[in-house]
Amino acid sequence: MQFTITGKHISVTEAIRAHAQEKASKLPRYYDGVDQVEVILDGSTKGTVRVEIIVRGKPGSGFVATQTGEDILGCIDSAVHKLERQLTKKKGMQRDHRHTETTEQT
Repeated sequence: MQFTITGKHISVTEAIRAHAQEKASKLPRYYDGVDQVEVILDGSTKGTVRVEIIVRGKPGSGFVATQTGEDILGCIDSAVHKLERQLTKKKGMQRDHRHTETTEQT
């Protein structure tokens, strides 16, 4: 899995990078098609940070979660949690579609 982290108007420390990578490494558990995770940290507004996480994988499977707040690590955790819900829902929809039983009418 490819992982990239970018900081706009904010410096990305090693602790932030390690925290984001640790959280993002758990995402393939929820959906098998995860190939790339991109984390964008934007500190352009005074006192708040905007975290955007983009997950790409199989064609047609792109997921985005955005969180704004004062605590950067908390925002990363919250955005990853949003992605976990999105990925779980997508996987469940695929399973339901593949495993539906057809009933014959007589």
